[in-house]
Amino acid sequence: MSVSLESYWDDYARPKGSAGSANPVSSGASQASATSVDRGFGWTQYEGHGPGEELLCQPQTALELGCGKGNELAYLARKGVEATGVDLSGVQCEAARARWADVPGLRFQQADACAFLEQAGARWDAVYSIWGAVWFLDPERLLPLVRARLTPGGVLVFSQAPPVEGCYGPQGMYGRGFRGESLPVQRWAYTPAMWERMLHAHGFDHVRARVLEAPDPAHVGTLLVEARGPGRSG
Repeated sequence: MSVSLESYWDDYARPKGSAGSANPVSSGASQASATSVDRGFGWTQYEGHGPGEELLCQPQTALELGCGKGNELAYLARKGVEATGVDLSGVQCEAARARWADVPGLRFQQADACAFLEQAGARWDAVYSIWGAVWFLDPERLLPLVRARLTPGGVLVFSQAPPVEGCYGPQGMYGRGFRGESLPVQRWAYTPAMWERMLHAHGFDHVRARVLEAPDPAHVGTLLVEARGPGRSG
């Protein structure tokens, strides 16, 4: 990814109103990463709504793609999980390291998620993303890399916004607006059924994709996808 795209996410990470700040891509992502570690582990943009860490199946090691402030990683590390976070933004990673310096078993790496997975020598029991990098990466490239880096039967879990009806596949926007630097930003949107077919095609099993209804049914829900890599029975 280009340096300009890294700088876009750096701007996103800075407090809004500071010099060089940009409008967030998704208020849901901001709300999810702002959740305090003391409030638990959540997947949705609504505090205390939906399932929690149990979807990770009690991993000994976990990798978060697009870790942001590192709240969920710190929550896992405090429970004894060896937790690694990857984020394209160096600003996010630096802030997360400072915030959670007293938590053992916790590591933050500034990198593009796909490049990190390509170069990684380790495997993880759980790879997950909470309104994070999975949303912004081509699944045809990402899913084989995740599968290769899972331990046998390891889990992949991610959440993001549901697709707008009729709008599927890569979705583009200009990250600096229409009068600024030309900076394309892409997200990938699919229905639960599309995600299930894609994950099965890439060798995952025990796949479940669904949209969790918001506390107010008139509000935006949360797309939640779970899958396991091969090698585990039951």
